[in-house]
Amino acid sequence: MKRILMLVLILGSLSAKSQVRVTGKITDTKNKPLAGASISLKNSYDGATTDSSGAYSFLTTEKGEQTIAITIIGYATAEEKIILKGTPLVLNIALKELITELKAVVISAGSFEASDKNKGAVLNPIDIVTTPSANGDVTSAFKTLPGTQQVGESEGLFVRGGTATESKIYMDGNLVNNFFYSSTPGIATRGRFNPFLFKGTVFSTGGYSALYGQALSSALILESKDLPEKTEADLAISVIGAGGGIQHLSKNKRSSWGVSYNYTNLWLAFTFIKFKQDFYQVPVYHQGDANFRIKTKNGGFIKYFGYISANKTGFRNGDIDSTVLKDAFAIENLNTYQNINWKERIGNGWKINTGISFSTNKDDISNELQDGNNQKQLITSSSLYASKNFILNNKAKYAQARFVLEKKLKGLSAIRFGSDYFYSDERSTYTLYDGTKFTQAIRDNLFAAFAEGDIYLTNNLAAKIGGRLEHSEIVNKWNAAPRLSVAYKFPDNSQASFAYGIFYQNPETKLLPAIASLNYSKATHYILQYQKISSLRTFRVEAFYKQYDDLYKTARNNIGRDLAAYNNGFGYARGLEFFWRDKKTIKNVDYWISYSYLDTKRDFLNYPTAIEPSFATNHTAAFVFKRFVLPWKTQFNLSYNFATGRPYYRIAYDTLQKKYFTSDAGKTINYNSMSFSVNYLPNIGKKNPRTFAVWVLGINNVLGQNQVFTYNYSNDGKRKEAVTSPSKRFLFIGCFLSFGIDRTQDAINNNL
Repeated sequence: MKRILMLVLILGSLSAKSQVRVTGKITDTKNKPLAGASISLKNSYDGATTDSSGAYSFLTTEKGEQTIAITIIGYATAEEKIILKGTPLVLNIALKELITELKAVVISAGSFEASDKNKGAVLNPIDIVTTPSANGDVTSAFKTLPGTQQVGESEGLFVRGGTATESKIYMDGNLVNNFFYSSTPGIATRGRFNPFLFKGTVFSTGGYSALYGQALSSALILESKDLPEKTEADLAISVIGAGGGIQHLSKNKRSSWGVSYNYTNLWLAFTFIKFKQDFYQVPVYHQGDANFRIKTKNGGFIKYFGYISANKTGFRNGDIDSTVLKDAFAIENLNTYQNINWKERIGNGWKINTGISFSTNKDDISNELQDGNNQKQLITSSSLYASKNFILNNKAKYAQARFVLEKKLKGLSAIRFGSDYFYSDERSTYTLYDGTKFTQAIRDNLFAAFAEGDIYLTNNLAAKIGGRLEHSEIVNKWNAAPRLSVAYKFPDNSQASFAYGIFYQNPETKLLPAIASLNYSKATHYILQYQKISSLRTFRVEAFYKQYDDLYKTARNNIGRDLAAYNNGFGYARGLEFFWRDKKTIKNVDYWISYSYLDTKRDFLNYPTAIEPSFATNHTAAFVFKRFVLPWKTQFNLSYNFATGRPYYRIAYDTLQKKYFTSDAGKTINYNSMSFSVNYLPNIGKKNPRTFAVWVLGINNVLGQNQVFTYNYSNDGKRKEAVTSPSKRFLFIGCFLSFGIDRTQDAINNNL
């Protein structure tokens, strides 16, 4: 027994002498110690874990050349060759941090983003439909964000001193022409598309990606949904119409199809609500759409969306040049839109994204002068009154083909490049009171090529660098537009961003054909942003400066029509914006506050000099409050929009001096509007209901506050009339039913 014990002691002593101690420290590239890193010799059981100071130590009996591996979540795995000679070894290693979506800085200057994947989502579809002032309209909801103006007499997004035509809207990468219903005098029309068509939005108030162009001010980029969770149907009934649809998911859950139809008739609303205009043709809308979606074997998607709408309306207003006559305006519109696109992974980190869209728009517009008995009056002795009896027929066709290739590089870095082709063909026939017709056709072929790279140097520092090259047949020149964004993330997870870019745009069709050859109008953006975003709070402040060059100036042709004449217009816009959203401080409450300061002037169109444009105001603010009361199964929503008065001028033409002049300059009253809505969800808490319902009550401008957007002037300037909202208030009551999918849970999750 003594011999065995002696043998064990001798072997243990020999084993101890053959062991080698390996020690060291594991840090990141900034020499910060990494605790919890795993260190091991490959093909052995020897290793250790670092302590809070990053130090490690272990013994091994291995000899000769070995490989030591170091791993820790969030950092690249490191391997080092070592030689064990029986003496202690000290090995210090610095690990490189992996660039991941969870940790990396977001390049965000000038952009508000909301998507299924973005933890800092700003406005998603539920936000849009539960914002009382939006009335379920995509663009109206974005008017509660900084950078937008409260323009109530015309549709579109007026962003940072830009006109509505300087903002473009895209669906799945393709431009949507006629996103809004056709214009009517003094009344803003709404967008055509349902917010629930989209899973993500990027609203860029400036400095947007090189993948898009032909917008001096901003881009609203919408991404449609993929496959539904399961087959579902919905039905909506309200005081203004009814509609319904179905989304059918295949058994293998790799494809779906859907159709919907909506009918809107404002007869009941017009019966109980007093409108400023005398509507002799109550607005009636028919709208239908269809889609299919196919998920490919490699995880890509083929998506198709088709849309058609028809509507008509007619109303009378008092004629501005007379105290007894009326203008009777009527419009009938037919619009179609088709969009098919394909996204696919094609191997080795490459992706392809290609699409084709085609749309048509037909407007039949008429205006006639009527007396107090609503009878047509044909007055030919004055060209002013004679011109008020006319018919205008507009027909337009638009098409786009788009191709984008993307290559994923190391980490989150990527490059993408591609091209766009746009075709437009717009034709109009203007018929005077005596049957004389003027026909005009404007056709354009625009080609664009672009390239852009996302460069992530670390999780804290990234840049987006790109450029766009365009050629338009109308302008018959090339332009080159560089774009740059840089973002840096601070230790507290806040970040600062800077963006710079040049943007070009063609003249509007209504200004063509031009009197002389034209160039592109141009805007140069500079944006500086600071933001801090978590899942429950968003804080953001942004300063910007925008320089306009080569804006279009107009002159009168021989029949008194203003057409683009030259490109010597100019202007600027600068300002400061603030946004705060909080879902944390008050239980079951979600609210946000936005504020914009804007200083802008421009000399364009028929402006005689550089002045503050009539669609801009210095101060704009919005407050949105949403409270969900679970025991009552009810959500209460409140929004308040404010803007200081807008400038107005009488801009008239001096026929003797052949130039424009301004008179009667002033500012409107401040804009104030509070809206309120209630959503009741009766199915909450019930077991296995087959039908899910949401009841909605909404009131716009609930306090009946006066709103003056601008003023119209008579031809001689002796009379002016305020342009106001069509009605003091608007009341909406509706019920939305869904079958197969509990949509009510979306509303709960969004607010709790």
